[in-house]
Amino acid sequence: MPHDDHLEKWSLESLNKAYQQGYMAGLTGHAKQPRNLEAQADILLAAWEAGWDDGSEQFELHKRHSA
Repeated sequence: MPHDDHLEKWSLESLNKAYQQGYMAGLTGHAKQPRNLEAQADILLAAWEAGWDDGSEQFELHKRHSA
């Protein structure tokens, strides 16, 4: 399997951005499907998913308290 260097590059800023994008997606009730991250490093996908999990949890809490 060929090694793609660009797939392994990430920074604290890119991790934070991926997390924030995931958080906003979860917070607004979007499906757990990261956009534009398919070709990125697994760690960026994990950051996005962690953000989505946290945002989705807040979305559900807000939904329960608003009902």
